[in-house]
Amino acid sequence: MSNRQPEARSQGLWSDLVPVAAAPEEFVASRGSVLGRIRFTDAPADAVLDDATPLLTTHMTNEHVRPVEEIWRTALPVRTGSTDDAVFAEDGEHLFYAVRLGPRPVYRRQVRELYENALGFTWERGYTDLVRMWNLIGGITSPNADGLEIYRDFCTGRAEAFAAFADRFPRLPAATGIGTLSPGVDVCFIAAKPGRAAHLENPRQTPAYKYPSQYGPKSPSFARATFLKDAGAPGSVTGSLFVSGTASILGDDTVHADNVALQTEETLRNIEALVGGDNLRAHGLDGAGYDVKDLDQVKVYVRDAEHLPVVRNICESTLPADTDISYFNVAVCRPDLLVEIEGVCR
Repeated sequence: MSNRQPEARSQGLWSDLVPVAAAPEEFVASRGSVLGRIRFTDAPADAVLDDATPLLTTHMTNEHVRPVEEIWRTALPVRTGSTDDAVFAEDGEHLFYAVRLGPRPVYRRQVRELYENALGFTWERGYTDLVRMWNLIGGITSPNADGLEIYRDFCTGRAEAFAAFADRFPRLPAATGIGTLSPGVDVCFIAAKPGRAAHLENPRQTPAYKYPSQYGPKSPSFARATFLKDAGAPGSVTGSLFVSGTASILGDDTVHADNVALQTEETLRNIEALVGGDNLRAHGLDGAGYDVKDLDQVKVYVRDAEHLPVVRNICESTLPADTDISYFNVAVCRPDLLVEIEGVCR
């Protein structure tokens, strides 16, 4: 667990990554109200209310990495519930929503329905700023029953849902689309009340939603980052910057194929450009800006187990010693991508 204590924790939304075995009830309860939990472990499970808290369990650990749990907290009182197959929690400023879609021969229609249900529910409850999404996809680069790559299949359904809700959610949020170790799709996200979110692109990269057709029938639906201003201070530049899953892509091209060290270094350069003051000012966030060393609650996804030591060494020599980092040995959204990194700057 990180030793950092960002000021945003006193007034906004924060998270910790903790070993599954080291997350007793008293730890969970002692650090604020729990909005939601994501358990990264050795088998998937349906999203449930566990001790009245939303819990999504996804299969993303094996013998090479440790199981961890991401715990999202808020300083405000939380109300929880369920709707259809999904679970949720809200505190009047933030909504956490989680759902699992079991294995399907083709995902497009069911993903569209899942997303339309989620977006409709979110809008009806007044959380009109989508902030951060995670899409955890089994067999992400494998073919579906029609021979289309599962990630492209998934992206088509998701894009169709966003198109149906374009008048209500015109701006796409930060997101990650990453592989898991079991079939099925796990989806969870955070949304907020209006006026607090600003969505960012990266000057080194083509916006994902503008990718050419060579990457699939529909482009991926996400922004490179989302800045969430602190609750109660929507006109300020204090808050949290949620960095999407970021990889070794310049423009829309994968670079440094087959070289995990160079891909990791390029990924960190992309994050540096994304979170820097020049880019935030270009998006109307004057007075804000970060360095890659400000990245915390970091999740690092490494395709091949033999590359874990190399990636770990580069990340831990670049980021401060107290950075909260977890590693996963899972496939990335393109077969030629060896590593992907996400996190939060506060």
